[in-house]
Amino acid sequence: MNADFTAAELAFQAEVREFLANEFPAELKQKVDKRIRLSKDEIVGWQKILHKKGWMAVNWPQEFGGTGWTATQKYIFSTEMGLVGAPEPTPFGVTMVAPVIMAYGSEEQKQRFLPDILESNVWWCQGYSEPNAGSDLASLKTMAVRDGDDYVVNGNKTWNTYGQYADWIFCLVRTDRSDKHKGISFLLYPMEQPGVEVRPIAMMSGESEFNETFFTDARTPKENVVGQVNGGWGVAMTLLGYERGEAAATTPIAFRSELDRLFAMAKERGVSDDPVIRQRLAEAYSKVEIMRYMGLGTLTRFIKGATPGPSESLFKLYWSEYHKAVTELAVDILGADAMWIEGQQPMTSFSTDLPGSPNSSASWVGTFYNARAGDRKSVV
Repeated sequence: MNADFTAAELAFQAEVREFLANEFPAELKQKVDKRIRLSKDEIVGWQKILHKKGWMAVNWPQEFGGTGWTATQKYIFSTEMGLVGAPEPTPFGVTMVAPVIMAYGSEEQKQRFLPDILESNVWWCQGYSEPNAGSDLASLKTMAVRDGDDYVVNGNKTWNTYGQYADWIFCLVRTDRSDKHKGISFLLYPMEQPGVEVRPIAMMSGESEFNETFFTDARTPKENVVGQVNGGWGVAMTLLGYERGEAAATTPIAFRSELDRLFAMAKERGVSDDPVIRQRLAEAYSKVEIMRYMGLGTLTRFIKGATPGPSESLFKLYWSEYHKAVTELAVDILGADAMWIEGQQPMTSFSTDLPGSPNSSASWVGTFYNARAGDRKSVV
């Protein structure tokens, strides 16, 4: 594994930096710097700028409008985006469902769905977990029954990130009760229809990025099954591999930025010489370095043509456990101030706050709450 960039890769890095300096809207940069969450319209606007440049779908083949970049170019792009706080495209469409449609979908499905994903005309969400089907996802009970040319869906899903904004959902549904894994299908259907109710979940941090979604006789044409009927389990595992594979190569960048903030806060609060705190900080540093090399290992495998596999899912479990520990450390450094939440909330509810985040109690404690939620989801 060689972590050095070639001359061509360094030139590409300079191109990305120049693009971000000139094209990332100043008003969005100001919001990010002030830890103000971007609206759906603002995110879509930025994604359309990326699309105009041809950089919206970095993981897509060129035949579908993707960049055709190497794995190293993708890594450089994600790194530079993270360093300036520019949001990467919302993953549910471009990173998650789109590769599945390319791999398993019919030509009609590719022609219908991929252009709108590429142009950010449609916002997607994921329907996997259920109240009683999280770690054992194959126990899902949301049922889709064939009715003429349609499937009729009844049941509910939980932890639907951004479901309140979504136009479409890709969903795991049961189409055969006789087999646990082989009775699952991968189904696409519109959210804006009678029989779909989205209820935001209020987290301890006060945010509601997650939702519980209820389906009562929701309908979608039979043509919206991706892959084979009752063959959705394999499709679902492919999707999770793509989701986690990309994160394995880029997530350590954000964790290192977060850890630098923690070092600074320990020094500011006069606890950096405490032997127990120093030991815990050193342990956190070692784990972030381990994650960095795990990510570089993933990058190396991708360069050699490998596809995402089980090791990328293990990475997600690793960082979830790490982030639980590091945010507990942050709360201990804050001491009694952790009981008084002030300052700006974290920008994300998924893993770690963006580079440049303030060392406010709200930023750290909000992330602590979210780490607890993320820990439970990591087993999916």
